Amino acid sequence: MRKWTDWKIDGKSWMTMMFGTFVLAFTYYHINFQNGLSEGGFVGLALLGKYLLDVPPALSMILMDIPIFIAAFFLRGRKFIVNTLIASMAFSVLYDLCERFSPLHIDLGANLPLAALLSGLLTGFGAGLVIRSGGATGGDDILSLLISQWSGIKIGTVFILLDAVVLTISLLYLPFRETMYTVMAVLIAGKMITWTVHYGRREVAPRPVPYGMKKKTARA
Repeated sequence: MRKWTDWKIDGKSWMTMMFGTFVLAFTYYHINFQNGLSEGGFVGLALLGKYLLDVPPALSMILMDIPIFIAAFFLRGRKFIVNTLIASMAFSVLYDLCERFSPLHIDLGANLPLAALLSGLLTGFGAGLVIRSGGATGGDDILSLLISQWSGIKIGTVFILLDAVVLTISLLYLPFRETMYTVMAVLIAGKMITWTVHYGRREVAPRPVPYGMKKKTARA
């Protein structure tokens, strides 16, 4: 029987996760969407759907996440999936609220380098907070976590690699200039995710291995 302590809610982690989803939703709408920047991963696909077909990102995100959530249920466990489901739904609701009711319009069209910088810093920080709290914001985050765990590659680097696929598709829609600034934002976000997830956590250095013994990697 599963112990109650396995499902005990950590208030601090939960609030951190909710704050991270708010930062993401706010930035994707007010910085990325309002200034013509796309994004990688499932969020990027959702934004492309908004630009091209006017499909609400909240709806398309849920439809893309469902099959990944089902697979992750068997690979990562129930608690992770519950946290991820809450974070994903919160992001969708918060983005929809921004889209419907926010009177704020951040026009950085004449200064896309600043828009890319803000996008990278804020989305990386928000996603990092969610991951650090034991969840994810969608299916692409889950894929990145799994690949990072299996390969030993830093989580931010995996995010960048997966985003490259969506950015390639974005070239069919976005002008070259906007796409290059999107690449800049993604690169910054990847570094920011890694920094946020690992900040304050001590890395265990590998112990010296006697001569003649096969050296094993410190990472899983």
